Amino acid sequence: QVQVVESGGGLVQPGGSLRLSCAVSGSPFFVGTMRWYRQAPGSQRELVASITSGGDTSYADSVKGRSTISRDNVKNTVYLQMNGLKPEDTAVYYCEARIIPLRNTPPSDYWGQGTQVTVSH
Repeated sequence: QVQVVESGGGLVQPGGSLRLSCAVSGSPFFVGTMRWYRQAPGSQRELVASITSGGDTSYADSVKGRSTISRDNVKNTVYLQMNGLKPEDTAVYYCEARIIPLRNTPPSDYWGQGTQVTVSH
């Protein structure tokens, strides 16, 4: 069926940058709103940024001004560019995609397995 795969995480120093990617593939579908979440150890999952199919974006206050979410609707891929990274950005970052099947089935949300971001000296 549908697959959601994140990539681009890694170890970066404070003040550095990373570009995360999330690719959606599988059965025929439309992709609606896509979102990036993150979850630090022992913490609740937090919404970081979202982007609609039309390109409208929103950001959590914690990343606003230093992060940019974008998408390529041909590739069914969403990106999260993160600059000025801080140790508190350390978390597993997850991609959520609203999938709208072409068949007569209801839309549903799919999640990737996550990609680790570690901000440390």
